[in-house]
Amino acid sequence: MTATRHSIPDDLLIGYAAGALPQAFDLVVASHVSLCDDARARLATYEAVGGAVIDDLDAVEVAEDSLDRTMAKIAGMPPAEAKPFVHGVFPAPLREAVGGDADAVQWRALGMGAKQAVLHQDGETSVRLLYIPAGQAMPAHSHRGTEMTLVLKGAYSDESDRFARGDIEVADSDMHHTPVAEPGEDCICLVATDARLRFDGWLPRIAQTFLRI
Repeated sequence: MTATRHSIPDDLLIGYAAGALPQAFDLVVASHVSLCDDARARLATYEAVGGAVIDDLDAVEVAEDSLDRTMAKIAGMPPAEAKPFVHGVFPAPLREAVGGDADAVQWRALGMGAKQAVLHQDGETSVRLLYIPAGQAMPAHSHRGTEMTLVLKGAYSDESDRFARGDIEVADSDMHHTPVAEPGEDCICLVATDARLRFDGWLPRIAQTFLRI
């Protein structure tokens, strides 16, 4: 597994365990958990707590043949293939969403060598892959909501810290930053947002509507 320095906060991990996060955020959390031992251990704890809560709920009447029908459906399913957490650049949850590894992504140019691929969008909530050339800075921006950024390849730094493979940065409306990819290796990130970004420059603001960021 990847040695991560920045793991996901507990509140978002609990939301994921409870099924309370948007689909876009679910993909980022699942991918991060596949790369981070600490996040995976904490998630197991929260899921166990959730299971204990369910055990304490009142029993519900079900049909007498419900177990037989459920087992019959399971028996009719094709055998599941064992999938490693990580294979190539993308962890297993992201590979399933993309249909392959990084070479299967249909990138769209953003300018200055940067590219993106929107994987899912529901209103203002979206999740995308972001490709930043080594040494390139992204436009300075703040946030109207929450932005979750998971590094998959390379590394970047901003005003708060350095983030490498497996690290996750959670930004809110109080954060203003300018991510810069480190020299030497292009950076690929998985980014989820639940609101449009606030760009400082007029050119990114003009392009924002067309690029869906």
